[in-house]
Amino acid sequence: MYMVYWTTVENGEHKPHSKLYDTSAMVQAMNFMEQLRARQRAGEAVRFVTMSSEHPDLVGHPGVDVVGPDYNWKKRRR
Repeated sequence: MYMVYWTTVENGEHKPHSKLYDTSAMVQAMNFMEQLRARQRAGEAVRFVTMSSEHPDLVGHPGVDVVGPDYNWKKRRR
């Protein structure tokens, strides 16, 4: 799933907005972001346009996991 976030400034107040898109709708989400950026370039008070994704069938927990004492990761390249 994709979530597009943006902020509008109205009378000096920042108002957050969001719009949810299905996992299969990445192109639509990116097109919407471009529409927001076009409004911003045209002088409208649209700020902080960004997108975040989260897979609904994620197997593990997002973020850093706890590793045990036997964990021994090494960077192979120099």
